Amino acid sequence: MISDKWEVRSEEWHPERLSGRNRRLLSEWRQLQQQLGHRRDLTWSVARMNGEGLPTTYLVDYHLRSICGVTDMEHLNVVGVDNEPLFATGFRMLVELPPNYPCIDGAPSLRFLTSDEKGLPIAHPWHPNIRYFGDMAGRVCINMADTYTSLAWGIDRVASYLRYDLYHARRQPPFPEDLKVADWVVRQGEPNGWVFFDQMISEK
Repeated sequence: MISDKWEVRSEEWHPERLSGRNRRLLSEWRQLQQQLGHRRDLTWSVARMNGEGLPTTYLVDYHLRSICGVTDMEHLNVVGVDNEPLFATGFRMLVELPPNYPCIDGAPSLRFLTSDEKGLPIAHPWHPNIRYFGDMAGRVCINMADTYTSLAWGIDRVASYLRYDLYHARRQPPFPEDLKVADWVVRQGEPNGWVFFDQMISEK
């Protein structure tokens, strides 16, 4: 949750005195407080501010049960090998707003953390629209150019990813972020009903 001090400060700003970008940062901040401040399935906090005191980086904790891997990673998508999902109940996402946000070439960076402060691995989501493997593990694709409207919208959309209410796993535009996970969803997750699991209902 955000601190009381930050919540008060956001109400003290006068948008007409701010630059275009800072007006947008203030608007996003207030929307997060209004739209997501009382959700039980997620909490968020400001991690970094710019020189004018407006948030540019957030941490989002999702209190949801979701898939975080499979039982036999070495034989992923091998014909004849059943790979049942593994689950975790909490995930942390870092949201960074670049200097040219919200321009079309200034998309926000949404990335789930894959390690803790000590460098030890932590659970990150297994979802076709979230990178699971490689150097970019944790990166979230939300198709900003076509559908993105606000930071609150993006954070809420990711919650729908974790519930598997939303996913795109077919190898057609817009292509999945992680093709290996997408293949697992198509070949095993859907046929076995593994992507349909008990999920927490959000209170909006």
